[in-house]
Amino acid sequence: MELSQRQQRIIEIVKTNGPITGEHIADQLSLTRATLRPDLAILTMSGILEARPRVGYYYTGQTRHKLFADELKQYIVKDYASHPVVVKSDMSVYDAICTLFLEDVSTLFVINHDGDFVGVCSRKDLLRSSMVGEDIHTMPVSVIMSRMPNINYVFAEDRVIYAANLMIEKENDSLPIVQEKDNGQFEVKGRISKTTITKIFVSLFKE
Repeated sequence: MELSQRQQRIIEIVKTNGPITGEHIADQLSLTRATLRPDLAILTMSGILEARPRVGYYYTGQTRHKLFADELKQYIVKDYASHPVVVKSDMSVYDAICTLFLEDVSTLFVINHDGDFVGVCSRKDLLRSSMVGEDIHTMPVSVIMSRMPNINYVFAEDRVIYAANLMIEKENDSLPIVQEKDNGQFEVKGRISKTTITKIFVSLFKE
């Protein structure tokens, strides 16, 4: 946020003299309280200053960016999980393509017959397989899916900001939320997507 020279001067006054009333700030700037009201409103809404009734303004040392970041760090993956679309590893590529479009998702999570999480099949994987000349009606998704250790995932107690960073770094549209099983394998419990994280971002901005 770009601050005006007057707003920067207000911050310096509050840093030096705070807590200080709006009237005293106005006196030091040789302005009226009404003239300063918009500037003080901007500085308090941005989180740089805070006001207390009958006490005055004081400097918080925080910018809106920092306050926003601190808020985002409190969000936990399990609170924003959505339903995962899970398919069996022997499903044909053709059926997987149909499932992808019917469920309107970008990624399918693949399990074996014991329910173990074994792979991820993305739109790119399915598109690539349909262009190589193989029979997609008989080819199982296990042939084209990504496997461990090349699968990115998160746990329910991870922070949303970690999931967001992982999606950016690995260029994933969504991540499976997993839980470790007694056999040491993982079970898919949910998913978190870029769309979900975008909605969180927008809701924070509105608040």
